[in-house]
Amino acid sequence: MSNGDEPKPGDLIEIFRNVYEHWAVYVGDGYVVHLLGPDGESRNFSSFSTINLPVGKNNILKQKLLEVVSSDEWHINNNMDQEKQPRPAHVIVEQANKLVGTTRSYNVVDYNCEHFATELRYGAAESQQVRLMETKPENMKDRWTLGVVIVALLIWKNNQSTSN
Repeated sequence: MSNGDEPKPGDLIEIFRNVYEHWAVYVGDGYVVHLLGPDGESRNFSSFSTINLPVGKNNILKQKLLEVVSSDEWHINNNMDQEKQPRPAHVIVEQANKLVGTTRSYNVVDYNCEHFATELRYGAAESQQVRLMETKPENMKDRWTLGVVIVALLIWKNNQSTSN
């Protein structure tokens, strides 16, 4: 489910998963380009045996938006446009398409799917999710603690889904 707006090339797509948001860049004709999570999937974290925490390698894929979204809710989220100038749409799309099939390092705190998407749109990698979590209680400012908490939530979610 989207917020009703039709995405335009260069728009950032925020997909609401159970315990996190996945981000992608809309490149037109129903497709997005996105950075996969630590288990090589964007849908969920189901194969923890492949994680090399805290840093792993992940592919950059071009897929149909509705396949990536599945049954999750999503919307266009270009909210950083208020503070940053987006690059021209054709530049965003061209750069995103060039990266398809390549490999990027993934780190939940330093470079995740949101960093990837914002870097394409604005030329600078940022993550609102990480920024918000780092401004929470004092113990959440420690990057290792943050990473451990996120991974623990993902493992808990995975265990919940497999026990049902």
